[in-house]
Amino acid sequence: MRRGRHQAPGGEPRSVLADETEGYLLAHAHRDQAQREALELCARMPWLTTTEAEEVTGHYVRRRLDVTRQLMLGTVRRADELRQEYESRYADLRRALLRRHAAGACAVLACAAGAGSLVGVLTR
Repeated sequence: MRRGRHQAPGGEPRSVLADETEGYLLAHAHRDQAQREALELCARMPWLTTTEAEEVTGHYVRRRLDVTRQLMLGTVRRADELRQEYESRYADLRRALLRRHAAGACAVLACAAGAGSLVGVLTR
């Protein structure tokens, strides 16, 4: 597997530009959501002045984006760990399957050689 390249639903690799665009849109959606939440919070505090409300909104959005960033980074780290575990397990399974196929092929060849020798001995 290549890092950073994902398969599109049709099977073609996705472009880096598409991945970056998706990330950009996702980041802006999170920022917009945080902005809406901050405005709702400030609306419940009518005693705040306009400057205070803007300050609370800015602080809330920054903190919310920091939390979102940390959650996403944690998810990316865990995805990398899982990918490494799965790739390691897949490689182990492939090696075991190759060994079994090689052993099976050797057994078939040994049986064929034995049967050939037996036929040769019996026909003399």
